[in-house]
Amino acid sequence: MQDILFDFIAKYISLTEEEKNVLLSLDLFRSVKKGTILLKEGQKSRDEYFVLKGCLRKYYIIDGEEKTTAFFTEMDALTPHCVKENTPSEYFISCVENTILIVTNPDMGVEVNAKFPKFDLMCRMLAEDLLARQQINFDEFKTSSPEQRYLNLLQNRPDLIQRVPQHQLSSYLGIKPQSLSRLRARILEKSKG
Repeated sequence: MQDILFDFIAKYISLTEEEKNVLLSLDLFRSVKKGTILLKEGQKSRDEYFVLKGCLRKYYIIDGEEKTTAFFTEMDALTPHCVKENTPSEYFISCVENTILIVTNPDMGVEVNAKFPKFDLMCRMLAEDLLARQQINFDEFKTSSPEQRYLNLLQNRPDLIQRVPQHQLSSYLGIKPQSLSRLRARILEKSKG
């Protein structure tokens, strides 16, 4: 797992052996079972997540119904709002699959960034990439039909179609599971024609 992490970091900055050893000494790696809830609505947390392997789901429960707003898969980072604001969470985060995470907290980040300023640069680059991606995803979601959203998902994140239960996928797309079934059938029919 550490090689996956170091390969990812190498896309942004180069690490010395000393820096790699410091990261490894922090005991960041966590294996979490499918179905585990990492964060509950109303809970305070200081945990920030980076997915090495697996899939996390962020969702709200509104009027007794789960509303999925995001999936985080390999090489995705997630810092819950409640960590930055030191307030109770407004949503849930759970594992869709058995997942291997790097779990950090803000204090750890400050400590590492103080010792190795280039980590701060990498974190800023990652944050900018994430913000740009989220803005594009939000804009696409707000301006597209359910069929277009599904086709975008097929094109941009096809792995989710196989990895995520249909009811969670339909919630993410903003439609009912029955509508997703009809949509899939309609797209399949078009592709045959």
